[in-house]
Amino acid sequence: MKRRHFLQQSTAGMLAASLASGQSASPLIASVETITLKRGRDGSGPSWFHPRPCLMPSKDGPVVLMTMQEIRGSDFFLPVHWMESRDLGKTWSEPQPIPALGREPTTDGRGEEGVCDVVPQYHAKTSTVLAMGLNVFYRGPKFERDQPPRCPVYAVYKNGQWSGRKHLAWDDPRGANIYTNNCGQREVLEDGSIAFVMSFGAQQTGRSAAGVRCSFDGETLAIQKVGREIKHPKGRGLLEPSLVRYRGKFYVTLRAEDKRGYVAASDDGLDFEEKQPWCWDDGTPLEMSTTQQHWLPHSEALHLVYTRKDASNVNVIRWRSPLFMAQVDLKTLRLIRETERVVLPLEGDGIKAPDEVPLMGNFQTTNISPDESWVTDGGMLPKHGFKGDLLLGKIRWSRPNALV
Repeated sequence: MKRRHFLQQSTAGMLAASLASGQSASPLIASVETITLKRGRDGSGPSWFHPRPCLMPSKDGPVVLMTMQEIRGSDFFLPVHWMESRDLGKTWSEPQPIPALGREPTTDGRGEEGVCDVVPQYHAKTSTVLAMGLNVFYRGPKFERDQPPRCPVYAVYKNGQWSGRKHLAWDDPRGANIYTNNCGQREVLEDGSIAFVMSFGAQQTGRSAAGVRCSFDGETLAIQKVGREIKHPKGRGLLEPSLVRYRGKFYVTLRAEDKRGYVAASDDGLDFEEKQPWCWDDGTPLEMSTTQQHWLPHSEALHLVYTRKDASNVNVIRWRSPLFMAQVDLKTLRLIRETERVVLPLEGDGIKAPDEVPLMGNFQTTNISPDESWVTDGGMLPKHGFKGDLLLGKIRWSRPNALV
């Protein structure tokens, strides 16, 4: 594939001036830099959304594989594409469609089945990349509001080739309307099994969540165990769960629709303790408006990346800019406020001109090397044709990360 250099825009000075609440940042972080990988806000290129990379080995060194897709409207996505970098993000191949994760006619003829919210992950035991997302249905040029039952959809990448589309089966009435791990982080365990947390519901509202253990042989993903149900009766319930295993324990963070995000811990990744809202270390809850959170583990600390209400963004939709990160106190499962800092900054005026602020919140965290981690996002402007730039927040650690 033809390769070209990406556009680079450093905002290190702006980041240094925008540390949250004027407090000191995590001592583990040496610097954070914002880079524009691809431009779309100015109309010069597609508006790429859901940019999610994973790292895979090769005989010539590590390769970064990233999946993403264009956005043209609210929940209206074009086919999933992929690109790769063989020099840790300095240059990238041109995006290419993944045939298995495009649009297909539905069997009942009512429209098309697409795929969204894809997360790729390398599976060492089978030398494959498992890219898993969620099916989504369209009728003509619009998102189908009366969505048929939805479930996880995946494709497998190996030796430069993508497999066909597959659906993850779960014959349980609790998932009659939807079951999904869309946008969620997963863990590959030592035996090759895959752990994640699934959001599910039999109705449109009140989804629950539960830990899941799957087998994966490099071709087929199959559910083996489902853990204790975590319930939440408000709004649509618990959404877009992300799982991390850190220092022998599992942690899940959950999007909700009651101005909170939630966290819970587990010894086995299946049965979780009682969930609790994300709070600062003094017990004050964070205000989070129905947006996902993701984990960023480091050998010396576990961090959370998230959005929240702040004085700078009070009029921004769902407070979806900037992206923050902070260290987690593992004893209390609270965020250490003095470690908070901005990863991807708010651009524009979130008070007087919120419609001109690119929205974020559909992002991914990735450990790239012992010294470097990434946060990738597709900022977008819903009031301006959903145009946006593909952004990379590059975090450099002051101490090497032994977890990479």
